Amino acid sequence: MLINGVSESAISALDRGLAYGDGHFTTLLVREGKALAWPQHLARLQQGCERLAIAAPDWRHVAAELDILIADQALGVAKIVLTRGVGGRGYDGTACHQTNRIISLSPYPGHYVGWQQQGIAIGVCQQRIGDSPMLAGLKTLNRLEQVLLKGELAQQGAVEGIVLNCRGFLVEGVSANLFWRRDMTVFTPDLSHGGVDGIMRRQVMATLRKMGIELRIVEAPLESLWQAEEVWLTNTLMGVVPITQIEHKEYSAQLLVRRLQERLLIEV
Repeated sequence: MLINGVSESAISALDRGLAYGDGHFTTLLVREGKALAWPQHLARLQQGCERLAIAAPDWRHVAAELDILIADQALGVAKIVLTRGVGGRGYDGTACHQTNRIISLSPYPGHYVGWQQQGIAIGVCQQRIGDSPMLAGLKTLNRLEQVLLKGELAQQGAVEGIVLNCRGFLVEGVSANLFWRRDMTVFTPDLSHGGVDGIMRRQVMATLRKMGIELRIVEAPLESLWQAEEVWLTNTLMGVVPITQIEHKEYSAQLLVRRLQERLLIEV
């Protein structure tokens, strides 16, 4: 782990990331010493700083520190966290000008390979996330809803779950974005009110357009999944994972999922 370029694992207890979740992050797949889709992750970090009005760090330092950390890594996971730093009074962080950067490296979750090949059966979470248009799409440090949802999965003995918002519309999985296909059209939830606009989500959407497949971004109820022929989840680490079952509904078709896996394996 590197904190502001120094190899250490402690940060000030006054950091606003701890006190208020005042920051954002991105998680990267590392392969053969390289961070895959780095330009997209950098753009996410830059957008996060702009939307949250956090002083942008020197991006050359961020890239250089990341390269140092992952240089000898055959396969792993890198995480870059940016916080507003220390300062300000209460919620007012306008006096903060020194952004803290935390870059860490961890092992790759090996079970994702099995998920990609065999698919997974999932449930539907009973807890629902709230609308938050000011933060919609961003990967902020405010992840308490996901912590509670993950706890619900643990109680159910489930590996993943479909999440709806407080208005009853599909949003995502607990840790991944959601897609489904009906006939020749693919659907993914509208994230303008909440949810994370994932890097792999964007790559899948771009790939579908290149393939000439109609894609619709929608506000849709849970029942839309009962009418689907294919359902899959995506994130940077798991890639594209087919869903074999959601509660009582089974999905045997995986034609488009497999095509996406092949295309994205080449493109990344």
